Amino acid sequence: MAKQLFGTDGIRGVAGSYPLDAATVYAFGVALGDDATRTHENPEVLIGADTRESGGWIAATVAAGLASRGVRVRHAGVITTPGVAYLTRMGPFAAGVMISASHNPYRDNGIKVFSHSGFKLPDAEEHLIEQEILALREGAVEARQEALVAEEGLDGEYLEFLRSTISVRLDGVKLAIDCGNGAAWQLAPDLFRGLGAELVVIGCDPNGRNINLNCGALHVDALSRTVVKTKSAFGVAFDGDADRAIFVAESGRVIDGDAVLLMAARAMKAAGHLPGDTVVSTVMSNLGLEKALARDGIRMLRTPVGDKYVLEEMVRLDAALGGEQSGHVIFRQYATTGDGLLTALRVLEIARRAGVGLDELIADLLVYPQKLVNIRVREKVDLAGVPAVSREIQRAEETMAGKGRVLVRYSGTELLARVMVEAADQSHVDTFTAAIADSIRREIGE
Repeated sequence: MAKQLFGTDGIRGVAGSYPLDAATVYAFGVALGDDATRTHENPEVLIGADTRESGGWIAATVAAGLASRGVRVRHAGVITTPGVAYLTRMGPFAAGVMISASHNPYRDNGIKVFSHSGFKLPDAEEHLIEQEILALREGAVEARQEALVAEEGLDGEYLEFLRSTISVRLDGVKLAIDCGNGAAWQLAPDLFRGLGAELVVIGCDPNGRNINLNCGALHVDALSRTVVKTKSAFGVAFDGDADRAIFVAESGRVIDGDAVLLMAARAMKAAGHLPGDTVVSTVMSNLGLEKALARDGIRMLRTPVGDKYVLEEMVRLDAALGGEQSGHVIFRQYATTGDGLLTALRVLEIARRAGVGLDELIADLLVYPQKLVNIRVREKVDLAGVPAVSREIQRAEETMAGKGRVLVRYSGTELLARVMVEAADQSHVDTFTAAIADSIRREIGE
């Protein structure tokens, strides 16, 4: 049976509305509490949040549900998603909960769950928790809230871990950072200043409603202009919960997760730290990345979208490096999830050791034209059973004859169909993206 609440990255929606209404959030806390008590004696659960104005009441409601099952709750306050994953893995916690909707606008929020291993919950466990949530809701559960006080020092433990992973200093490096008015707004400046970098900081004034607003990893224009204007050597932007990072070279060129995978894979192979000469990415990664890696004798394997699925494949293959074009990059030696701050340290270390800038590190990466269109839909039906859509997809694939890709999929968290076309010919990209998107709008559009 398909899951109703959990998407590719936890539960997500508009704060205050189903499935993030108070009753469902409280039922989630109860269900997670039951799950924790089945596997741990006297369990503790860690809760963290980003800067959204709804984060406080959602965290307090989850905490009350956990407390109703005798689970001790510890609160990390505002912290990144990978920070919660790290602390959960290294601490005494049965689970970790992050209240965040990642790159979404402030009105949205979400609940991400990590097991004691620091891994996101497998689909089967999410399904069991979901069934209990739905059963509790049918019983008209009455939501409550538990007062929470952030525990000092937890974020410091995470920062100390990050500092321990880098073997070079950043003295003399001018670095522009955009924290997206999100979870990294204090952690990132503390981290990079502590390593000696000279900082130019934007997106570090959260007010609960400006998270990801024209800033951060999805809106890098301001950072690109800042890098060029201030003559910074590097720029890095984080999304709302800082599990992804997008970079800007000294020239102002935007460098996404695909380019990061290329420079990291080359450096790791040269150092003998890339088992199987293999990188794991997703169906969204550019053909140009695959071809550039192949020239260096590195194979790239693709998974469905979601760093959770990338990590599962990395574990299966014992791969050390994986990630997504969107900026989630997993360095399995250090982490169990995408971590924007950790990724920034790795990229800066690679550049410092090579003695060059980001432009030089990826000068030979030829990016195939790629276009992504989102179409809001009424429902998520099997597109293979919609003849008009199938015909447009088939026409595109036959015309490109193996010199391009078509990917049509649904969002895991929203009622959106995503159409991506990639080809060496820009006219094919534009024509086929529009044709497929239009057919979806006509058949099942909102």
